Amino acid sequence: MMKRIFVALCAIAVALAFNSCEVDDDSPNFHFVSLPIESVDMPESFDLDETYQINLTYTIPDGCTYFEGFDVTKSDVTTREVVAIGSQRTDQDACTPTVREAEGSFDFIVIHTEPYLFRFYQGDDENGDPIFLEIEVPVN
Repeated sequence: MMKRIFVALCAIAVALAFNSCEVDDDSPNFHFVSLPIESVDMPESFDLDETYQINLTYTIPDGCTYFEGFDVTKSDVTTREVVAIGSQRTDQDACTPTVREAEGSFDFIVIHTEPYLFRFYQGDDENGDPIFLEIEVPVN
């Protein structure tokens, strides 16, 4: 009998705990943005089957934007487009307008013998078209 009462009280406590975890607003408080890549430190050449750390400097536009990582997309056999991704909060009324540079890196494994073309996103031109810094790296 005591065991049944204890189990019933535990079930009620759990139900009340989960009931108090409601979220008032279903809309997200951020959206993803592309961050301009300012500079890249690349090797002069690659060796097949080796891993290289690619170091980048990117710009964060304000105090409501946070770096999330790099999106490296294969657009051809040996062509890679690299974009720095940030999340920008939408629930802030005033963001500090402080533009700051930050550094990051990603690892890249060389699996082809042809030269690699990297296209690093640097922002948009006056027409809204993306601008890329292109660097070609031969494979030894």
